[in-house]
Amino acid sequence: MKIAIDAHSLEGKPTGVGRYLINLLRNWTNTNNEYLLYFQQSILKDPVLTAPCFKNKIIKAPLGIKSNACWQHLLLPEVLKKERPDLLFSPSYLLPFNWTGKSVVVLHDISYEAHPEWFSPANRFLLKFISKRAAQKATAIITVSEFSKKEILKYYKVDPAKVKVTLEAADKDCRVVSDQVKLEGFKKKLGINDKFVLAIGSIFNRRHIPELIKGFSQIAPDFPQYQLLIVGENHTCPFIDIEKLINSANSKLERKAIIHKDYLKEDLILAYNAAQLTVYLSTYEGFGLPPLESMACGTPVLTSRMTSLPEVVGDDALFADPRDPDQIAKALRKGLTDYKLRKILVERGLERVKKFSWQKCAQQTLKILEKVNEKNYPA
Repeated sequence: MKIAIDAHSLEGKPTGVGRYLINLLRNWTNTNNEYLLYFQQSILKDPVLTAPCFKNKIIKAPLGIKSNACWQHLLLPEVLKKERPDLLFSPSYLLPFNWTGKSVVVLHDISYEAHPEWFSPANRFLLKFISKRAAQKATAIITVSEFSKKEILKYYKVDPAKVKVTLEAADKDCRVVSDQVKLEGFKKKLGINDKFVLAIGSIFNRRHIPELIKGFSQIAPDFPQYQLLIVGENHTCPFIDIEKLINSANSKLERKAIIHKDYLKEDLILAYNAAQLTVYLSTYEGFGLPPLESMACGTPVLTSRMTSLPEVVGDDALFADPRDPDQIAKALRKGLTDYKLRKILVERGLERVKKFSWQKCAQQTLKILEKVNEKNYPA
């Protein structure tokens, strides 16, 4: 089978979609298929892409034009017509307008349908339009949780049999690190004096960082040895000035209790391991990888019982309403002082992550692609 893949999500800074795709590819190297990976500007330098089954190609726009829309809807389809793949796999929400062959699209979540107020008018229109069109046009749809499947059926009214669920997993690099020298070096580099609570993930309105800052500020006077490390670029809409909130909180606490970094790159695993608690308080997620990654690193998690998150963490975490700073403060206090509970959560978390596997996800995804490629599919 010859499978074309829109691989542009592997370019630039790692994204959730990019991490999803590379984990699938790592588990497809021993198959008999040929994978045509298409990039916009540069091919990801990863050893996995040197496997014989992967054919990597850059499709450059004329005159140096940099436009995702031009690339996806004009340039990519022209190449596909020439190379005639059996099907197109798109891991990121959209399909080329004039692609008429078989296709599988991945919709990780459709928060722009459920909460349009979190998106600018332009992004709202674009995401709704391309996502709905892709859902209707695709031969099959893959999503990453039962919650997201229900949302897709609710908003797009597609045939339920068309929507398949494949659960994600923590990266294989997520593991317990016992090297204290490395962990202390990581903290020193970031200006962390002693212990810290970690909040990680791109900052969206739905992840309630302002409420976390308020909740942490409530307990900070009783926990002078603790800081809050927030990692993630600010993508809030309507815009929330996170730096202003942090500076205000720190000035009242008279110490640098809260630190914000856009990005950690290779230090991600050290961050999870060095933290006393990972916080991921969201009111809308398609899946939610950070809680699972934290569990794999042996660090307890504070999250919410909303949308897909119960599918990810089960009962093996602390919980709070992301919209309630008082509840967050109470849960933080419990997570930092109840040592018996912490031990239980660490043990349960390490067991829970075993239920999720990128190998299993990749196998399930490949089976879906093979089914779609059958002559009489859909029946």
